[in-house]
Amino acid sequence: MRGLMAPQTPIARRTDPESSKAAAEDITESGLRAHQQAEVLRLVRAHPKHTSLELAQHGSLDRYAIARRLPELERAGLVRRGEIRPCSVGARPALTWEACDGH
Repeated sequence: MRGLMAPQTPIARRTDPESSKAAAEDITESGLRAHQQAEVLRLVRAHPKHTSLELAQHGSLDRYAIARRLPELERAGLVRRGEIRPCSVGARPALTWEACDGH
């Protein structure tokens, strides 16, 4: 899994506390980040045009983990933003996601 998605992309900002930087390094080095990216990509492929909250209902990751991985997958060119529509779970307007063609 390592290197498959976009684990080289920084996930902690320079202004984040050292604890956040250490956590970001740990999740990347352990392979958990790549595993989560693969799971999110699988969910987006299986459930296109769903929000992060809707995707969470179909997998083992919570909405927040999914929401953190989606922009990474977007930067890697694997997913793209879809329309904004009311989420079927929370009814608030939310961004949907879909896999990019050829992936």
